[in-house]
Amino acid sequence: MTDLGLTDLLPTLDPTLTVIFAAIFLLAGIIKGFLGIGLPAAAVGLLTLFVPPAEAIPLLWLPILGTNILQFAHAPQKRKIVSDYIWFAMAIMISIFITSMFMADYPTALLTVSIGIAMVVFSTNLLLGIKLPIRSGLGWQIGAGLLAGIFGGLSSIWSPIVAMYLVARNVPKEQFIGVTGFLFLAGCLPLGAGQFIAGLISLPVLLKSLAGLIVVLIGFRIGEEMRKRVSQTQFRNVVLFAFLIMGIRLIAIGFT
Repeated sequence: MTDLGLTDLLPTLDPTLTVIFAAIFLLAGIIKGFLGIGLPAAAVGLLTLFVPPAEAIPLLWLPILGTNILQFAHAPQKRKIVSDYIWFAMAIMISIFITSMFMADYPTALLTVSIGIAMVVFSTNLLLGIKLPIRSGLGWQIGAGLLAGIFGGLSSIWSPIVAMYLVARNVPKEQFIGVTGFLFLAGCLPLGAGQFIAGLISLPVLLKSLAGLIVVLIGFRIGEEMRKRVSQTQFRNVVLFAFLIMGIRLIAIGFT
């Protein structure tokens, strides 16, 4: 049995890529801190400029988990949120686990197009304020949860469907933050489990993801401070237009 050395524990990454990835995680954290959403969309959209989607997506697991633990921890009426949206969360957890478990088998083009579609849906929905004719009822929650989980398993981005559902239901702003934190958090553990089964998460990947979490939290704090000083509307629109362009680019790449 061989001894596990320090070089086996430290994440291996090209120094240039390390700097680039750190900048991407910092920017994604700033966006998350400023807007409360958008971390996976920003990070995946930029990381896939340098590495394939199947390598980029697992790096986001700990940043997504950590930031949404914080977001839900600050939410009021946690028990009511869990009670009201438990079936939505269960549907996300089941579908995201199953979808992500086979991620290693999906063609790169499918992953690329899925990420692009998720980003385009996310950005256009928030830019145009699209509201779907969604009614109350258990079936709507389960259906939206399953669709969100499929998007999440393919791309690690399941916020578009969640946000569109809550906007269509006219959920108040304060409750919106808490519910999104809960539903985003609900998908994190099964996403990680599915990626582990698929062989995409290993010790080096977890260490890189942990480093990403540290940088994201720094960016998150910067974003919170920026929110007090920068016009939220202008910053939000610039970010969403950037997401839209990145999403269209990924779709085009996937079909070429």
